[in-house]
Amino acid sequence: MNIKTISILVLLYLAICQINYAQSWKPVGNKIMSQWAESVRPENAWRKYPRPQMKREQWQNLNGLWEYAISSNRAEKPKEWLNSILVPYAIETPLSGVGRHISSDEVIWYRRKFSLSLKKGERQILNFEGVDYKCRVWVNGKLAGSHIGGNLPFSFDVTKLLKDGENEVKLRVIDGTDDPDLYQLRGKQKRDGKGIWYSPSSGIWAPVWIENVPDNYIQSLKILADMHGKLEVKAQTGGEKTNLSLKVTVMDNGKAVTTKKGCSKNTVLSVKNVRLWSPKTPYLYDLNIELTDENGQVIDAVKSYVGFRTIGKACDKDGNWHFTLNGKKQFQWGPLDQGWWPGSFLLPPSDEAIVWEMDFLKKAGFNMIRKHKKIEPRRYYYHADRMGFVIWQDQPSGGIKGGEWPKWKRLESLSDEHQIEADWPHWAHEQFMNELKTMVDILYNNPSVVVWTTFNERWGQHQTMKIGNWTKDYDPSRLLNIASGGNFFEVGDIADQHKYPNPDYPLDVAIYHDYVKVVGEFGGHGWAVQDHLWDTKKKNWGYGGLPETEEEYIQRYVESCKILSELRKKGISAGVYTQTTDVEGEINGLITYDRKVLKISAEELRKIHKKVGLLD
Repeated sequence: MNIKTISILVLLYLAICQINYAQSWKPVGNKIMSQWAESVRPENAWRKYPRPQMKREQWQNLNGLWEYAISSNRAEKPKEWLNSILVPYAIETPLSGVGRHISSDEVIWYRRKFSLSLKKGERQILNFEGVDYKCRVWVNGKLAGSHIGGNLPFSFDVTKLLKDGENEVKLRVIDGTDDPDLYQLRGKQKRDGKGIWYSPSSGIWAPVWIENVPDNYIQSLKILADMHGKLEVKAQTGGEKTNLSLKVTVMDNGKAVTTKKGCSKNTVLSVKNVRLWSPKTPYLYDLNIELTDENGQVIDAVKSYVGFRTIGKACDKDGNWHFTLNGKKQFQWGPLDQGWWPGSFLLPPSDEAIVWEMDFLKKAGFNMIRKHKKIEPRRYYYHADRMGFVIWQDQPSGGIKGGEWPKWKRLESLSDEHQIEADWPHWAHEQFMNELKTMVDILYNNPSVVVWTTFNERWGQHQTMKIGNWTKDYDPSRLLNIASGGNFFEVGDIADQHKYPNPDYPLDVAIYHDYVKVVGEFGGHGWAVQDHLWDTKKKNWGYGGLPETEEEYIQRYVESCKILSELRKKGISAGVYTQTTDVEGEINGLITYDRKVLKISAEELRKIHKKVGLLD
C-alpha cells in the first residue's frame, strides 16, 4: 500500500475509536449546568479557532476524547490508561466525564493519537491554551518540552518529533493548587472550595491544537494603534532567516485603506479619517500581515484586526482624576466577573456562552468588565473587542496564609505599623513576573484591555513598588491598578476601594488625590433561586445578609447604585458591582450560576442605571 492509502486507513481507524469512546462518554454528577454545557458533545467541544489576533487557515483541532490515567507522583508511567476524558474540560468538571479531584501526591496523564500529512518546508506548532499547573509533553515518545503556570497559552515546535500518518501526544501534569509553600498563581481555586473560593480546574482546561507554519514564520505580533490613526506592528519570527520584512494592509469592510511594507519586522502606518474604537462604537479594522524574504516573496501570512483607541486620564476643574478614552472623560461601570461555569469551571462551555453573557451585560448598560483573578481563553477578549467592553484584567493571585500573608486594612485606615507586604522567595517572585509578562504579551493587542491589576486586596502582595514600576514601564499604553482594594502604594494610576455591601470612598484622604479614584468592588447582594443552586447542602451566602424577598433584593441593588451615582458626582471615576453570576456557594450574582434565571432582567437593569445617573 502507498502512503496515501495508509493515511486514509489510519484516519478511519482513529475515527472508529473516537466513535466508540464517544458512545461511552457522558457528563458526570448531578449538579446544575448551563444550556450550553447540556449541548456539549465530544464532536462539538470548542471547535472555533483559538487565536483570533493571529489567524491561520492550516490548523487541526485536538479537542475531543483522550485517554487519561491518574498515578502516584512517584510513578514513571501509568499502570493503566482509561477511556476517556473530554478535552478541553478539566478533570474535576462534569463535562470532562471524570469529575474527580486529585490529591497532592497524584499525577494526571493524558494521551491521544492524531494523524498528519507532513509537507516539506513546513513546521508544526503544538499549542495549549491552558494546562494547570506543571506539565511535560511528549510526542511519539520523545520529550517536546515542559511548562510551568496554569493560566496562559504556550507552544512547542514539534516538527522533528512528528511522522507522516499516525502520531501520539502524551502529557504528565501535576497541580498543587493551594498546597502550602507552592505559591501557585491559582486565582480563586482551592481544593476545599467554599465561601469566596471555588473548585479547582486541574490539567488541560482549555483548547489544544496544532498548526502548520512555513520554515520561517510569524511567531507573534505586537500591535499598537492610537486615536490619531497611527498603527505600529512588530513581529517576532521563528526560523533561521533574519533578513525578513513585514507588509501590513489595513482593511475596512473588505477594502484596503492603506498598505505599507517595512524594511524590517517593524512597520508603522497611518490611517486617515480613522474610525475610533469605544464601547459605544467598537469598530475594528481587519489586518492582512505578510512576511517577506529578501527577494520580496511572501513566505508567511496571517490575519488579524485592530481597534484604534487611546487610554488615558485627565484632571477636572475640581482636581479629580478620571479615565479618558480617545481624549474624552469616561465613567467605567461594570461587574466583577469570576468567569466560572457549573459544568466546566474555568473554561466557558462554548464560544456561544461567552457571547450570550456579554450580550446580557451590554443590554444592561455596562461598558466595563473586571476580569477577576482569572485569565480567559483568547476568544473571550476577541468578543470583548468586537462587542465593546473595556476590560480590567487582574493578574491571578497566589501565595500562602500565615506569617507570609500581609496584614490588610481598608484603604482609609492603613497605617505604617502594619506589615503590608508578604516576603516571597526569589523563585516564586520570578515565576510571578514571568506569568505577569506573558499575560501582558498575550493580551497586548486587544483594544478592550485598558487596565492591569497586579494585586487584589492583599492576596500575595509583595515587592509592590518594583512590580508596579516594571508594569508601567513595560506597557505605558494602559493604566495600572496596583492593588485593587489592597494595601496602597504610590505607584500606577488608580486608588481602589472595596466596600460591601454599599459603595464608599475616603474622599478626604490627600494621598489619593493624585490618582483615579474607583470603587473596585461593592454590592454582592445575594438572592437564592430555588432549583438553581450549586449545592443546597452548603451555606449559600451574599454580602450584608440575605434579603427576605425578591423585591428587597432589587431594592438593595437600586440603593447601592444610587450611592455610587452620588460618589460619581464627587469624583469617583468607576464602579465594579459584585457580580455577574452566582458561583458555587456565592449567590450574589445578577444571574444564577447555571445562567438560566436573570434575577434582574437586562432591560430593568438599564432602566435602573439610567434613572440613578450611571449611564451617560
